[in-house]
Formats: sequence, C-alpha cells, structure tokens
Amino acid sequence: MPALGRASTSPPQEVRFCRSADGVRIAYAVHGSGPPLLISTCWLSHLQFDWDSPVWRHFLADIGRFATVIRFDERGYGLSDWDVTDFSLEMRLADLEAVADDAGYPRFALMAMAQGGPVGIRYATAHPDRVTRLLFYNSYADAARGITPEEIEIEDTFDQMIKVGWARPDSTFRRVFTSLLIPQATEEQKGWLDELMRVSASATTAYASRQQRRHHGAIECLPSLDVPTLVLHATGEQINGFDEGRFLATSIDGARLVPLDSENHIVLEDEPAWPVFVREVEAFLALDRELATAPPATTSALDLSPREREVLSLAAQGLDNDDIAGELHLSVRTVERHLQNVYVKLDVQGRSARAAAVARLLTSA
Repeated sequence: MPALGRASTSPPQEVRFCRSADGVRIAYAVHGSGPPLLISTCWLSHLQFDWDSPVWRHFLADIGRFATVIRFDERGYGLSDWDVTDFSLEMRLADLEAVADDAGYPRFALMAMAQGGPVGIRYATAHPDRVTRLLFYNSYADAARGITPEEIEIEDTFDQMIKVGWARPDSTFRRVFTSLLIPQATEEQKGWLDELMRVSASATTAYASRQQRRHHGAIECLPSLDVPTLVLHATGEQINGFDEGRFLATSIDGARLVPLDSENHIVLEDEPAWPVFVREVEAFLALDRELATAPPATTSALDLSPREREVLSLAAQGLDNDDIAGELHLSVRTVERHLQNVYVKLDVQGRSARAAAVARLLTSA
C-alpha cells in the first residue's frame, strides 16, 4: 500500500458550483481517481481551507488514492452561498440531490459523515438506483434519538456560546467545540479547527443551522434500505457516541460495524485507527472499482438493486444460500427474498431460474 497522508502528491481538486431547488448556490469539489464516492457532508467545511489542513488533508489524500471523491460545502458554509435561513432537512436533501446530479455520475457510493447521516439515509431511500454502497462515518440516524433533559440543556448552552463567541477574534469559545471534536489533537490541529469555525460560517448561520439540525432524523427509513452498508465509528468520541453507530448497524439489514479505537470525532492521521479506516473503506469500495471498469451492460440485469446484484454475483461464484447469507451477514430468508425479486425482475422461473439469472448477469458484465 502507498504511504498514507501525503496531501502534496494528490492531484488538485476541481471546484464547481450548482444550484439547489430553491436557487441557493452550492459549491462542491472533485478530486482523486477510482469509483465515485459522494460525501453527505459534516457540520463544518470549507472546500479550499480544508484542502491543506492538518486535520483533513490525510482524509482527502488517502481516500483520493482509490476513489473519486465528491464533497461539498453545505448551504451557508464555506464557498456555498452564505445568505441562507432555511436549513431544513428537505433543503439539505435537495442540496445533496443537486450535487449528485451536477457531478454527473449515474451511480456512486455515498458516505454519510457526522451530521450528514439523516440526509444520506433519505437520499439512499429516495434514490436506491443511484447508490451502490452506503457508508457512515461517526454519524447517526436521528439527532434527537434518546436525548435526555440534561443533554438538551447542554445543547442550549452550546447554542448560546455560538451566539456570543463564534465571531470573536480570540478562539476561547470555539475551543470548547474543538476540544470535544478532537481532544487528542496537537495544538496546531486544534488551532486550525478553531479557525475553520470562524472562516466557514457566520455566527448567525452556525446558530440557525444547529438549531434546525437538532430535529433532523430518518429512523423510519432504515428498515427499507437495501444497499451494502458499512458503519465506521470511533469508540470514544464525544459528539456522536458509539451507540449511534451501533444503532445504525443493527437497524440496517446486513450492515457491518467497524469500531475505531479513537476518542476523536475526526480520526487523525497518526492514530492507529486511521489505517484501519482506510483499509476498510478501500476494501468496501473494491467491488465498485470492478464494476466501474466493466463494459456497459445491455440487459435488464442492470435494473437490479446493488444488494440484488451482490447476492446474484455470489450465486454466480457457486455459493449456496447459506454461504451467501454468511458472506453478507444476512439471514437466509433475506437472501431468498432477494433472489425471488431477481427472478421476477429478470422474468425467469422454475428450477432453472437461478442458472438463468446467473447467466443473464454474466452476459451483462
């Protein structure tokens, strides 16, 4: 594996703009090579400021080695339009849809990062034909899930700190958030994140967006997700506790949970957890890389969902239903249901249905 964390060797990013459903301009950037990976963004971002940062540069460089990374500044943040008041879940979803459409990739993996969880879940539910794989990175399904009165009081205190201290030249108030986000960071890294808060958004935006995001959730969508899913979550992080990752993994059929040994919300380059994160993401996207290099299919096998194609691909390798269930961490009954859906879609039936479906898949690859 090439050395990790060398931002200077990464090709430059290309910054583009598109318009969301309400006309707000959304800035997004594309870099790297390999299968497309669209990121449902986190709370704080600035496409240009992040590019050379001591906190994010290893993420951008290392993931860009094996994926074409599409990331964007949310409305009100970074290079996107700042004069915004509507930070509703509906408009955040519209922003993600606009970026996905403008980037031009018909199908892609989707990574829901931090507060991007509910948006990513709703996008994958609304556009199952476009999402090949779903990843969660220190994220959650519902911001209000299980919140206690004490936690609500803490959140209210944080909101007041944003109102009075976000825009101050000194970083005293912003350092409180930094210490929660990356408690194991160096002073250089903490200082950079302090500054990111100031340059990425106004105090008005930071307050308003945070107020509205506290009510964003998509738990009701989880049972209907039918896409290979990987959940990566730091065991000791303080922003979205590890139980949020566990909840996602246990609520999405076939999802796999990878605990990351870290206390940081943003896993840093010199942590042992970082190469684990990179290896897991690269391996998870490997099938997409193979599909990206295959010639275009010409049969209706392309109409299968990503999970149906995955089940059928394993059947094509000679695995029986029990083996497929074990490989994908599904129940045998779920595998059988996927295969029945495949047979219906491909209009094959009888004792030869499995062989006919496999043959259809192979001729479409």
